[in-house]
Amino acid sequence: MIPAGSPPSIRTISDQYDKVFAVGCLEPQVNAPRANATFVVLARNKELDGVIQSMKSIERHFNRWFNYPYVFLNDGDFNSTFKDTVQNYTKSKVEFGKIDATMWGYPDWVDAEVAKEGIRKQGDEAIMYGGMESYHHMCRFYSGFFYKHELLQKYECDPFIHMARANKTYGFTIAVKELKETVPNIFRYASAYMRVNNLRSKGLWEMFVEKRPDPPKTEPTDSPAYKPPLPQEILKTEPGRGLLPDVDPESMEGEVYNMCHFWSNFEIARLDWFRSKEYEDFFQMMDRSGGFWMERWGDAPIHSLAAGALLSPKDIHYFRDFGYRHTTIQHCPANAPTRQLKREPYLEKTTEDEKKRKEEDDYWEAADPSKENGVGCRCRCDTDIVDVEGKHGSCLPEWVEVAGGWTSP
Repeated sequence: MIPAGSPPSIRTISDQYDKVFAVGCLEPQVNAPRANATFVVLARNKELDGVIQSMKSIERHFNRWFNYPYVFLNDGDFNSTFKDTVQNYTKSKVEFGKIDATMWGYPDWVDAEVAKEGIRKQGDEAIMYGGMESYHHMCRFYSGFFYKHELLQKYECDPFIHMARANKTYGFTIAVKELKETVPNIFRYASAYMRVNNLRSKGLWEMFVEKRPDPPKTEPTDSPAYKPPLPQEILKTEPGRGLLPDVDPESMEGEVYNMCHFWSNFEIARLDWFRSKEYEDFFQMMDRSGGFWMERWGDAPIHSLAAGALLSPKDIHYFRDFGYRHTTIQHCPANAPTRQLKREPYLEKTTEDEKKRKEEDDYWEAADPSKENGVGCRCRCDTDIVDVEGKHGSCLPEWVEVAGGWTSP
C-alpha cells in the first residue's frame, strides 16, 4: 500500500527523446536571458482567493527570481478589488483583458438553441460539468482562441528558456484518462483529420490509441499441441460462420481512443505551435463538428490529440521535476539525492500577520527526504492524497512507452 502523499516507486525513463532539464536544485540565473513569455490566467472576480493561492506558490518557488509577467483574461470586466489585490502579490507586470464575443459564446454558424438544449441534456445525464454553459465556452476558448487574444500577440513561447534550448513544443506534468462520457465522438473527428490530411504518426499518436491485442498464437505443425483445422465443409455448417465480422462502433481506421490526454490544467507550450496553420486546421475541424456543445469536449484532449497528430515524442517534455496539484490530483516529485541547496527564506509581504507569515515560510523548511532516482528540489508533498502516478487512470505508462520505455525495474 502506497502511503498517501508518497510518490510511487521511482523508475527512470529512457532519455531517447526527453530528459529532465535539471536534477535537484540549481542556483537561479537571475541575469540569464528570458523567454518572450507570460503566465496566462483565465479567471473571474469571484475566483480571487484561488488566484492568490496560485500566485503565492508561483512567486515563492519561481517568479520571485525571474519576474515573468501575468496576463489575466475574463469574459466579463475585472473589478478594482481583483486588479489591486493581484498586483499586490507580484513585482511583475500584470495586464488585464476582456474576452470578446468572437472568442467566447456561440459562433454565428451554430444554432444557439440547439446547442443549449445539448448542454441541458448533458446536465440531465449528470455528465461532469456537462450542464454548465460557461464550462463549454471555456473549453472552446482554451482550445482555439486564448493564443489569439490581443494581449498575447507580443508573446511567442513558454516561460522556460530550457524548452526553447531543447527545441520542445509542449510540456506537461500529469497525463490521465478522460471521462468517456464527455468525449464519445472526439476521436472519430481527430482520426478523420489525420486521414483527410494524409498524416502518418510521428510516434506520439500511439500514446492515445488502445494497444491492439496480440494475434492468436499458432502452434507449429510438428508440435504435440498442434490441432489441425476442421474441414471447410464442417466449418461452413457451424453457427455464425460466414457472417460479417463484428464491428467495433468506437473504432476509427481500426483504432480506438484510450482516453489518455495531457492534463492542460498545467501545460507549458509554444504559442507559435497553437498559431500554426496545422493546429488551426485541426481546431476548425473539431470546432465545426459541434462537439464543444453537443458533447463536453475539454481543451485537454483537444490539445493532446492535436499533439498526437502533429508532433513526435521528441517535441514533448515531461516536467517530472515540477510539483502540481488540482483538487485531488497531484504530481509531486521525490527529491534528488544530490544538489539540494540551502533554502532562502521568503517572507511573503502580503500576509500582514507576522507570526502567520513566518509560519508560512517555516513550512517549506522541512523538505521531504530524498530518494534514489528522485529529481525534485526541496519538494514537500501534500500527504492527504496519493500521487497520481500511483493511481488507476494515470497515463504515465502510455507516455513512457512512446518515449522509449523504462530503464529501471
